[in-house]
Amino acid sequence: MSACSVVDALIVGGGPAGLSAALAFARQNQTAVVFDNGKYRNAAADFMHLIPGWDHKPPSDFRSTARSQITQHYGAIRILENANIVAAKKTNEGTFQLSDESGKSWSGRKVILATGVEDVMLDIPGYAELWGKAIFHCLYCKGYEQRGATAGVLAVGPLGNVNTALHIARQETALSKSVTLYCNGNETLAGEIVSGFGTATNMKTDTRKIKEFAAGSGGKGVVIRFEDGSEVAEDYLAHQPPTKPRGNLADELGLEKAPNGEVKVSSPFQQASVRGVFAAGDNGAMLKNVPNALFSGHVAGQMASTQLLADLNGQKPLFPL
Repeated sequence: MSACSVVDALIVGGGPAGLSAALAFARQNQTAVVFDNGKYRNAAADFMHLIPGWDHKPPSDFRSTARSQITQHYGAIRILENANIVAAKKTNEGTFQLSDESGKSWSGRKVILATGVEDVMLDIPGYAELWGKAIFHCLYCKGYEQRGATAGVLAVGPLGNVNTALHIARQETALSKSVTLYCNGNETLAGEIVSGFGTATNMKTDTRKIKEFAAGSGGKGVVIRFEDGSEVAEDYLAHQPPTKPRGNLADELGLEKAPNGEVKVSSPFQQASVRGVFAAGDNGAMLKNVPNALFSGHVAGQMASTQLLADLNGQKPLFPL
């Protein structure tokens, strides 16, 4: 499979979504190239969870095992590591052309974007350093190992409203005896949250303005330091920062986006607004975790594969576009 030949699918992203999409093409004896630039949202995580048979194992081991299985068992799939795609376009012939940072071009009949997203760290000292270590965005992914006596929710940014803040706080009540929602100076929000406590007796709010975060004793937990000079320690904090799509390929291909910046896809087919382009994983879904990446990656791969088979046979595919 040479760089100048036209393959059935060009898959950008070598995480769970991209690898799952590649496996779908492999199972139909179709050709695909996976471009893995080595950047992963869960790079800071020691373990991944929620995958039966791979629970509490390093995500790097998952990726290397999947790559090995795919390439050794299916000769039609090529996985390129440290490959960074920087440009994409749809040709007049209906195929797609991708270019990597070295200037090499790749042609394919379908494109699957599994490029993921980047978390936008809060502009509070210590936040980025503790991200993935004592501050977690998904308690189903990381909360069990951090369970303890106390926990906190940073009710700011995407969690700076009653519904989402209490949604995360309720999850923490299954893991910790006491939950504090830190509103970072927002007295109005704190009052609204208290009004929504219902029968909960293990929740409270804190409206002190946060100055910085620091690692707790022995490197465990997190210390929250406030502008008034006081501080408090928690076993862990939960927060969901804003995210932004990784790379600019969606814009180059002229794809329609959802209000939060994700690629807008048709449900359940993962088809983007340009025919022949599919999106999977964090950059094409509101729910951002490994199980959903695996599922949406498979759906995108299967739908792109079946659309291609219909095209090659001069028939209409099962779904629109």
